[in-house]
Amino acid sequence: MRAAPLLLALLALAAAPAAPADHEVPEKAAICAACHGADGKAPLPIYPHLAGQYSNYIEQALREYRAGTRKNPVMAAQATALTDADIRQLADYYGHLAGPLHTPDIHTGASK
Repeated sequence: MRAAPLLLALLALAAAPAAPADHEVPEKAAICAACHGADGKAPLPIYPHLAGQYSNYIEQALREYRAGTRKNPVMAAQATALTDADIRQLADYYGHLAGPLHTPDIHTGASK
C-alpha cells in the first residue's frame, strides 16, 4: 500500500504548528525607530543603520547595553527594558530587513 507513507506525511504536516508571520514588526521596534528609522535605516548619520545588520551582532550589542558592559546611556536605558525574547525578536527582525549594509568580498571588494 503506497498511499500509507504519503498519508502519514500529510498528517504530520497538518499536525505541525503554523509558522508565525514572516518577520512581523516587533512591538518594541517602535522605540528603536525614533533614532534608527522606521525601516531600520537611520535618518541621521550619528545613528547606526540596523537594517541588514547581522542579527547575532544586534543581539550581542543589546545584551551588552543591558548588562552595562557596552557604554551608551541612551541605549542602556532602552535595553534595560528588553527581555531576552525581545532582544532575539528585534535582532531577527532587523537582520532580515534589506539595508545599506553590505559585506564586501575580501578578494574583489565587491558586495556579495
